[in-house]
Amino acid sequence: MFVDWVVTALAVAPVPTPLVPDPTPVPIPGLAPVAETFLAWGKWVLVVAGVLGMFICGGMMILGQRNRSATAVDGAAGIPWVLGGLTLAAVGATVVGVVVR
Repeated sequence: MFVDWVVTALAVAPVPTPLVPDPTPVPIPGLAPVAETFLAWGKWVLVVAGVLGMFICGGMMILGQRNRSATAVDGAAGIPWVLGGLTLAAVGATVVGVVVR
């Protein structure tokens, strides 16, 4: 009963309007191409670092196959970190776009 009353009260409550203005982002004149270039460079560096990280993890697993099991385990344990970093980089622009808007 109480829960139904709270849900009903919250459903009909007016939504407060923000007191701070919320303008849409507008690029500074002349800096949009520069920003896009820096973002493109950053994306390229992330792709290279991701491929290199996977190569290093695979190499550690190959080298640790014989009598160096700790190296193989470290290589296998590095794969989720590389994939996590690449995932974060891939969704970064979306997350920032949702939070800023």
